Amino acid sequence: MSVDRRSVLRGAAVGAAGVGFTTVGAVPTLAEAAPAAHGGHGGTGAPFPQHRPFPPLLDDPKGILALPAGFKYKIVTKAGETKLKSGHPTPGLHDGTAVFAANHGRYQLIQNHEIGSANELGVPQLEGTVYDSGVGAAGGCTVIDVDRDGNNLGEWVGISGTLTNCAGGPTPWGTWMTCEETENKANGTTRLKDHGYVFEVWGDGKTAHPVPLKALGRYAHEALAIDADRTHVYLSEDASGPNGTFYRWTAPRGYKLGPRSWQDLQNKDFGTLEALAILGDDGKPIPDVAYLTSAQLLRPFRVKWVAVPDRDGTTTSVRKQFTDGQITRGKKFEGVFGTEQGVYVVNSYAESGTADLPKDAVPHDGMVWFYNYRTETIQLVTYFPDNAAADLGPDAKYDDYNFDSPDNVTVTPWGSLVLAEDGNASSHVLSATPGGPAYAIARNMLNDSEFTGPSFSADGKVLFVNIQTPGITLAITGPWRDYLG
Repeated sequence: MSVDRRSVLRGAAVGAAGVGFTTVGAVPTLAEAAPAAHGGHGGTGAPFPQHRPFPPLLDDPKGILALPAGFKYKIVTKAGETKLKSGHPTPGLHDGTAVFAANHGRYQLIQNHEIGSANELGVPQLEGTVYDSGVGAAGGCTVIDVDRDGNNLGEWVGISGTLTNCAGGPTPWGTWMTCEETENKANGTTRLKDHGYVFEVWGDGKTAHPVPLKALGRYAHEALAIDADRTHVYLSEDASGPNGTFYRWTAPRGYKLGPRSWQDLQNKDFGTLEALAILGDDGKPIPDVAYLTSAQLLRPFRVKWVAVPDRDGTTTSVRKQFTDGQITRGKKFEGVFGTEQGVYVVNSYAESGTADLPKDAVPHDGMVWFYNYRTETIQLVTYFPDNAAADLGPDAKYDDYNFDSPDNVTVTPWGSLVLAEDGNASSHVLSATPGGPAYAIARNMLNDSEFTGPSFSADGKVLFVNIQTPGITLAITGPWRDYLG
């Protein structure tokens, strides 16, 4: 998520979730498979209702965040300036974040810090929170208490001693699953343990169990979601050479995930881990998501799930254990968010002229998918076409209409999507209706950093979001229901 895409693009321009295989016997109708625009999915087959467009963004006199009229923001944390209860400065590189309801009408945030090596703004290693003491003050999570107005009431460490904590996902029982976006193994000096795992994080900072959940695999994790039945976990992989994919973990028969599942998930052979294969009309896996375009918007495709041979990647990275055409890959599988009916997953972009895009596939500037649990089909619900001029040239003239590289995704209390951009030119927070338009609801005026961790409070009053670099958490309030409800 923290890759400088501009430098990659300019360099390229100069230089040139059931066990076993599961299929659905017939493609469901759109009414059966499509996510509904309000609250979920499935339904009437009627066109998606369109939300009221947001007003134009107004520049911020403070030069931080452009917002529509009627909206305002408050800075909750700022790396190096606000303080943890331990006295350490707030760590940097804020990333995936979840918001939970707390006592007395407050909110509690659990937040990742995507830091890959020890530095002065890393997550301090405090007793009871440390996974790997060898990495020093690097990645991890902090916990922030916030009142209903966005005021910071205290911040502390949830887990430390991890690396490149990218995104993750909340659990139904009120904890946070943090994902390491790395495959680094122990080296005996700066890493005493293997990395590339998922860890569960508790909000009180005291009941931490900093143990890797090996059953969910060891690879460059991005984000995850647990299904409503608590029997599957859906996980994305942000990796290249070859591209990563989307995974499903399935519990053993009769088992349901819960507050003490971390004890079972330590076992790398617990349950089953499988990789996604999207099936074409010929019944064979489509090799890469970039073979599909806006022409397939809302069309449901059958899938099957292919068992991972060695989920710990002992000698070969998990994604490299599959032959070409066995699964469906994609450039930058990123944000994941689950609902009662299915799960959304994002592909951030795929650029032409790179090894990460098949020569006969179509470049794009962003895809959002919806996987339906019941029908076991997947649909493309949002598509941003490739815009080479915006990618390689100056900032787009109409920068609040030109969107690219969605990354994190969340579902609002009203069923629409909020996307955080990690792209070129201006970075935005976007409102998107599945199958419909996208609107800018915020623009980063401070720098060219990506937005991360969008997360609505359950009461719909506050949207929390981060500017990743240097690391700022913002609480945005305003008439959300007027535009999203």
